Amino acid sequence: MDEMAQLNLLRAEVPEPDLPGLRAEEERLMAAIAEPTGSGPARRTSRRRVFVRVGVAGGLAAAAVAAAVAVSLDSGPRPALPAPPPSAVAPVAVIRTLDHAAEAALRRPEPHPRPGQFLVVRSRSLEEVDSDSARYLSDTRRTVWLPVAGDATGGVIEEQVLAPKAYPGWPIPPEARTEQGAHGPDRLADFDGRAEYLRNDYAYLSRLPTDTAGMRRHLYVGAKRGAEGDRDAWQRVGGMLTEAYLPAAQRAALFRAAATIPGAEAVASAQDAAGRAGVAVAMTDPEAGTRQEYIFDRHTYLYLGARTVIVDPAKARGTKGGVTESTAQLSVRVSDTAPRIKKN
Repeated sequence: MDEMAQLNLLRAEVPEPDLPGLRAEEERLMAAIAEPTGSGPARRTSRRRVFVRVGVAGGLAAAAVAAAVAVSLDSGPRPALPAPPPSAVAPVAVIRTLDHAAEAALRRPEPHPRPGQFLVVRSRSLEEVDSDSARYLSDTRRTVWLPVAGDATGGVIEEQVLAPKAYPGWPIPPEARTEQGAHGPDRLADFDGRAEYLRNDYAYLSRLPTDTAGMRRHLYVGAKRGAEGDRDAWQRVGGMLTEAYLPAAQRAALFRAAATIPGAEAVASAQDAAGRAGVAVAMTDPEAGTRQEYIFDRHTYLYLGARTVIVDPAKARGTKGGVTESTAQLSVRVSDTAPRIKKN
């Protein structure tokens, strides 16, 4: 069997979600989050916080885990998924940026991983660390080995924790420097309780729609109505871009679908966690007092990373214009193996 036939077989084995199953997973997930301990995806690196929030849970580390949650399918007819809200007429700059990004995705050479291999993603992240008396940004270089087929418990992570940076308007506390240095290799995740539609492993992502309307429907699966649902959909865009890899056709569809989400706005200048400058498309969360931006190279329109910026100092408890979280995707390659996990 050739490599593409193997991958197609792998895709066929990934179940497509049905609405009752999705809602059941959503309810189970919300119940788990409400528990005081042991309710989220367990990680061996406790300092790692969420950058991209996805779905109704809002607090799952989509950038860090990619495990599958099985959804059972019955033999009867499957109900149609509810239609997403009507598309918005986005600002011209948003449409232009995301259309250029879609075209760039289709032109760029891409990896073709086989079942059993790993996608190796190098990135850099600035993430908020918040305690009762201090706030600061943890600056980390990360390399993750993501299994091509699901289950992030088979993934591996190595981190290099750099000198911390100040959270806007807060001093750096002494304890912020205690975790500097190399960490790992460690298991990427001990478990993952996310719903099926929030998966971001390559085998699952490669089965998503390649047209704008179909991808838009996927972004709104399980989302609430109104502005909150639009913000959920926007966050899921990042969940499929951060420490993940979409094939070119799905990536182009994702960018074009993002342009239809109500509330999208253009940002003329932005910088990712690696210091690379570009343009961005964004959405403001008035409840959090922040704006979530996706950053593209201003010349090639290749995706660079994401960041969260304070727009309401009172709600975000920081300085207006300050960056509270940021990522930079540096490279993606394919490997036959992953490092052996270090034993404690």
